[in-house]
Amino acid sequence: MIVAIVGAGNMARGIGTRATAGGHSVRLHDRSKAKAVDLAATLSQATPGAEVTAVDADAAADADIVVLALPHPAGRDTAAAWAGNLAGKTVVDISNPVDFTTFDSLVVPPGTSAAEQIAAAAPDSRVVKAFNTTFAGPLTTGEVAGRPLDVFIAGDDDTSKQAVSDLVASAGLRPLDVGPLRRARELEAFQFLHMASQERLGLNWSSAIAILP
Repeated sequence: MIVAIVGAGNMARGIGTRATAGGHSVRLHDRSKAKAVDLAATLSQATPGAEVTAVDADAAADADIVVLALPHPAGRDTAAAWAGNLAGKTVVDISNPVDFTTFDSLVVPPGTSAAEQIAAAAPDSRVVKAFNTTFAGPLTTGEVAGRPLDVFIAGDDDTSKQAVSDLVASAGLRPLDVGPLRRARELEAFQFLHMASQERLGLNWSSAIAILP
């Protein structure tokens, strides 16, 4: 698959690392072209032979999956600006709409989610929530305590969810389909608790959420 990643931060690096490990081609776009170029070089060095390129704003043109590796509300705003280019595309939202000034609440109204706002901003795309419950460090390595990461997936389009599940599985992770896109509300709240517990539990952003049998 061709995976376009919008953003060049730590989560973009983690997802890009997993995607190249799974044998996929990666297109990177960031408003800072230099950041995208640097990340492309890093990913290429980490996985020799991987096809990784930094591209301009037409990143979605030939992509099978477009990952908005952006914080809220940048993901929503980008989806709105790119709505035409994202039409018919599988779009992955990884964001968590946390109030980072106080770190004590979510900033989306009750009864909605960042993912649903992105779906409303780009109504002709097929939005899937995924990767929001993983931290960048464990995502880059693909595991915590020797166990592959669980990646919770929510969306309304079964074909798009399957494509994201295939990407996740090929990357050495475990995809878990938790239902329709509205389940993103619980996933975002779940990760907010996970994030808010890091200092209290001394986890240093190296933990993971998993479903055990």
